[in-house]
Amino acid sequence: MKKITIIASLLALSATTFAQTTWSVDKAHSRLGYSVSHMTISEQEGNFKDYDVKITTTKDDFSDASFEVTINVNSINTENEMRDKHLKSPDFFDAEKFSTITFKSTSFKKVSGKQYKLTGDLTLHGVTKPVTLTAVYNGTVENPMSKKPVAGFTITGAIKRADFGFATAMPAAVLGETISLRASGEFTK
Repeated sequence: MKKITIIASLLALSATTFAQTTWSVDKAHSRLGYSVSHMTISEQEGNFKDYDVKITTTKDDFSDASFEVTINVNSINTENEMRDKHLKSPDFFDAEKFSTITFKSTSFKKVSGKQYKLTGDLTLHGVTKPVTLTAVYNGTVENPMSKKPVAGFTITGAIKRADFGFATAMPAAVLGETISLRASGEFTK
């Protein structure tokens, strides 16, 4: 009987130790966007209004975190309706054919302090490629209103549009070859 009690206690402890926690994005306090050079003289910025981000982890410091992102391409927003419509066309995102952008992490490794290297598979324009991004874990606090924990991350990186067959007809003098990515988000348990 004593053995059964010890085994049950160990199983309960291991289940608690390895329990996964899922954190969901708080869209009211998050932004998922990009910028790209336009005619080599300015940066054009945009963001997506409809997306979902989930972080799964077993550790409080997120050192084993897994990130999953799904973006609705039709939610692109550049504050210019005519440009948004053009960006949804086959010249760019081809939203009718490729309606989502996804990212699924394959590793999340601490570099130093609050900085991590986030690696994963990005699917854009029907092409999946590995990308490496810089993630900064801004910490976890208790929301004074909901009394729930809130974690913050800032993620940056860049991709080459040619790697994803994106806007290939656009010359580099019109549209920069590199697209900068920036996400800033708050997540709740």
